Amino acid sequence: MTKLGQVFKRYPRAFWVANTMELFERWAWYGMFMLLALYLTKSTDTGALGFSQEQKGYLMGPVVAILYFMPLITGAIADRYGYKNVLIVAYLILSSGYFLMGIFKSYFAVYVVFMYVAVGAALFKPIISATVAKTTDDETSSIGFGIFYMMVNIGAFIGPVIASKLRWISWQYVFIMSSVIILINLLIVLFVFKEPERQKSDIPLGKSIIQIFKNIWLAVSDLKLLVFLIIIIGFWSMYNQLFYTLPVFIDQWMDTSTVYNAIAKISPGLASAVGTSQGTIAPEMLTNIDAFYIIIFQILVSAFVMKFKPLNAMMSGIFVSTIGLALTFATNNPFYLFLSILIFGLGEMASSPKITEYIGKIAPKEKVALYMGASFLPMAGGNFFAGILSGDVYGGMSDKLTLLQREVETRGLNMPAISDTFTQNDFFTRAGSMMNMNQKELTTYLWNTYHPQNIWMVFAAIGTGTVILLFLYDKFILSGRKQSTEQ
Repeated sequence: MTKLGQVFKRYPRAFWVANTMELFERWAWYGMFMLLALYLTKSTDTGALGFSQEQKGYLMGPVVAILYFMPLITGAIADRYGYKNVLIVAYLILSSGYFLMGIFKSYFAVYVVFMYVAVGAALFKPIISATVAKTTDDETSSIGFGIFYMMVNIGAFIGPVIASKLRWISWQYVFIMSSVIILINLLIVLFVFKEPERQKSDIPLGKSIIQIFKNIWLAVSDLKLLVFLIIIIGFWSMYNQLFYTLPVFIDQWMDTSTVYNAIAKISPGLASAVGTSQGTIAPEMLTNIDAFYIIIFQILVSAFVMKFKPLNAMMSGIFVSTIGLALTFATNNPFYLFLSILIFGLGEMASSPKITEYIGKIAPKEKVALYMGASFLPMAGGNFFAGILSGDVYGGMSDKLTLLQREVETRGLNMPAISDTFTQNDFFTRAGSMMNMNQKELTTYLWNTYHPQNIWMVFAAIGTGTVILLFLYDKFILSGRKQSTEQ
């Protein structure tokens, strides 16, 4: 038996069950989340909600930021009340929450229900990674977490593919899918999952939470860690535009029928499988290429960057990601997405895993766990600012509806306000008619007149600024310290 085969035999059942639940949970989450920006902002006559880009940003950003912050508390809850019990609660919340997201239509109600889903996700998040950690050892942990990361991306790839097909039947089916997938996890945890051995905590929950916040404060009082965490917020703010902004940008500005037709010339069956009945490729199918690339290339990229110092790998990866993301917004030609998302993904694969590794390296040996507990903070901050970028910034610079409203006002055209009876699509149709343009001509006119692609400069500036700040951090903050010689 090979050494790899021996390692696989050492994983207990709880390890494989946890990874299976991770796959299904990511399937449910990304099946919903990859389409959420479109669902929130598309015209109400398509079954979507018709919110503004600003409303979308203020909903997605803060709620997901809170989701990444809450595991501080939910981890302590799981230690106190048991992994299985908390997983049952988490799945009940997630399944009911996903279902309700497809029912409610008002902004306030959707906001509350999405926050409810975030609570369920936050209860789930620390338990699975802790189970993987507890069911591996020094010899099996590297491959074990590699399997875990692979499951994450398989789920993240499958979910949007299926959801993309369902949403053309009804948007509500997207949320029903996520709800049903979580119910599968509920059955797994009830009848298959066996909780790994853990040291039960008798400390009152309140005291545990207070101690956790004290530990985080102690960790970020170290200037090295605090500055690094603040800088990395820039990377996550840029990275999250893949979910927050890119699907909307593709939907508004790109004619994806050209991609569909090119695929159909090679294989009509494949075009039908990945495309829509309208002869286009849905935006979420194109953005989902990133997860596909990760499944294929992550191991190769990880092996390649092993030879680099973590900070150098991070800076290089973020710079490459910046180039890729900038290219996705710099043109309205959808064919370039295949290359630009590949460039983005390669940078992501090189930099993202190195962030956690680097935090472990700059931590004093007796404070590694303490520092690692703060690693979630940049992700929370990155999601918060990603919401602002995809809301206020994109809404002002690049939102097709906003730009058309600006043009209508400039021309002095008498147009009804968007309402329940006069939708976004009605507005586009009426405006095109009054300007003597069909919808394709109208899109081309707005693109050439208002240059919505200039949003790439904003994202490129954030990514490049992050790389520059990391370079200065290495040169000045770590200069002369022992940690700098270890990078």
